[in-house]
Amino acid sequence: MAAARLNPGDFIRTRLPLLPVPGIPEIVLHKAVPASGLGRLAAEDDAFGSPYWAYYWLGGLALARFVLDRPGFVAGRRVLDLGCGSGLVAIAAAKAGAAQVLAADIDRYAVTATRLNAEANGVAFETVHADLTEGLVPAVDLILAGDVFYDPESAARVMPFLERCRAAGVEVLVGDPRRTSLPVARMRALAEYRFAETDSGMMRVSEVFAFD
Repeated sequence: MAAARLNPGDFIRTRLPLLPVPGIPEIVLHKAVPASGLGRLAAEDDAFGSPYWAYYWLGGLALARFVLDRPGFVAGRRVLDLGCGSGLVAIAAAKAGAAQVLAADIDRYAVTATRLNAEANGVAFETVHADLTEGLVPAVDLILAGDVFYDPESAARVMPFLERCRAAGVEVLVGDPRRTSLPVARMRALAEYRFAETDSGMMRVSEVFAFD
């Protein structure tokens, strides 16, 4: 008899413990630990990519801390978390009083993790499994884009979309630790944060920018 396929939601819920986010104790997330065994998911699904949604990313950490500290940026507004990953930024926006939150990612495991993490933090919002950069400008007031400039390929895909959104009057905030693919000429720094790495305790710097 063939072995039953793993259910991603059940796997994340049972194998990735809920842990407080470094520097953001208001939020807990299902995060990978050595015993999680993410390789089991990868072995069952050829489409399983890098499980970035199971780890902390500096840009997302900075954006989440920023909107929690300065809720006026999101309160009462329609917000898109672009490339939501674990859903950290969307959760922060919901907690900070956003009128409507949409969390989007091209990875279905990220969308599943986002739903579970939202539930664990007592918030609810819409999620979508899609590449929004290929479509029309979304009906939102603010885009929160954490770590979307992590490599040249991602930057080339996201940049035209964000430019179209800005031209349409949508505000854009970007979280990034100044990676080489970040278009710094288009960025206006708003805040800087330091976060301790989970394993080493080393402090890493990340920033929040307004995309102009």
